[in-house]
Amino acid sequence: MPVTWSDMKKIDKDLCSITEAETPYLYQLLRRTIVDAGLSTYMAKNEYERPRPFMQNNEALCTPEEESKLRENGSYPSGHTSIGWAWAMILSEIAPDRGDKIMARGRAFGESRMVCNVHWNSDVSEGRTVAAAVVAKLHSDPGFLYDLAVAKEEITAVRAKKLPPTRNCQAETAVLAIQPE
Repeated sequence: MPVTWSDMKKIDKDLCSITEAETPYLYQLLRRTIVDAGLSTYMAKNEYERPRPFMQNNEALCTPEEESKLRENGSYPSGHTSIGWAWAMILSEIAPDRGDKIMARGRAFGESRMVCNVHWNSDVSEGRTVAAAVVAKLHSDPGFLYDLAVAKEEITAVRAKKLPPTRNCQAETAVLAIQPE
């Protein structure tokens, strides 16, 4: 299941004003990272062809409409986790004052894949490892470094404008703060 741009907007309330119009470099940087981080998991997915949890435990998943598509590719490692963790790493670098919250949100994004019964814990853990390797490699690319620098400037400008969030980020933050019993 491809990650949508609306997934990206869930990262942190201070960054809910990320739009193609207001932050074009950041928007494009993160869109390209979907490819870098997400596709980097497919060699292992194809090699191991690990069945997903719902295929073995016969329990429901959060997105039943995606079940047939999810059955077609392996569980290990999690591509969604890789994308979410890569975004969290990049956004933490862009907005280091929000780094702890961004990283916590990136972790929750990956863990939601276990909650939804589509990945095992080791799939999620390895997705984060893949993301870290991808982001490290991206830091050797002058184009990425340029876009990252401009994205930092864009976030500074957005914050100065005090733009309202493009979605109800406070409600999302409240839901994410609920700890399971």
